[in-house]
Amino acid sequence: MHVPDYGVAGKTAIVTGASQGIGRSIAETLAASGANVAICSRAQERVDPVAEAINESDAEGKAFALECNVRDREAVREFVDATVEEFGGIDVLVNNAGGEFVAPFEEISENGWNAIIDLNLNGTVHCTQLTGEVMREGDGGCIVNLSSVNGQHAAPGESHYGAAKAAIIRLTETLAVEWAEYGIRVNCVAPGLIQTPGVAETLGIEAEDMPPREEVNRRIGHGEDIADVVQFLASPAAAFLTGETVTVKGVPRPGNSQSHDLGLE
Repeated sequence: MHVPDYGVAGKTAIVTGASQGIGRSIAETLAASGANVAICSRAQERVDPVAEAINESDAEGKAFALECNVRDREAVREFVDATVEEFGGIDVLVNNAGGEFVAPFEEISENGWNAIIDLNLNGTVHCTQLTGEVMREGDGGCIVNLSSVNGQHAAPGESHYGAAKAAIIRLTETLAVEWAEYGIRVNCVAPGLIQTPGVAETLGIEAEDMPPREEVNRRIGHGEDIADVVQFLASPAAAFLTGETVTVKGVPRPGNSQSHDLGLE
């Protein structure tokens, strides 16, 4: 009988924006399952503790950390090159780095708009293009982009963020077609409200106040809820899944759009 294979052991994965929150959960989950993870953040001192914790744990996979601002294409190139040198290749890319601020559309300055587009959309483009070079020259791979429910539905006060996240969904669909011949699958995850340090600071939802993952009737998720979906998409179990966006939002709020996720680094 067929046994599904959700394994990632022996793979090398890049996870951007991994100093905390969703990115950290993804990196820890992949490493615990045997993948080597190259992780980055905009500050070395923020991402080093994550790598140290993974390497000092019982995780089968190892972690390599490097400072990298995904808005800087040359910094991304250095990060990709360093990952290949450290682990010998790249099998999985998780484009998680992103951020936002809340403001009415008419009050968003040109600089503010460009900053959010540059971080969320252009950062994803830089990482995907440069990592894609490695994957196309090798045996292919898997790319998982992080969008948001705010890229799928109206998100008042977040027009810039929603526009960037919607573009990531369409980019995912297009690359899935263009890069299929190279053995590269490209999928997307759209989280709803997830408990992160940003959510804790903004909404006052602390980790100890979180409902357990076993509870179905909840409107806020754990980082591990996203990490598990990312691992599925990166695994052989998702071999016939590409160009899709998996929405992970729990129970929607009646009469309201899902609260925005603060997927900050």
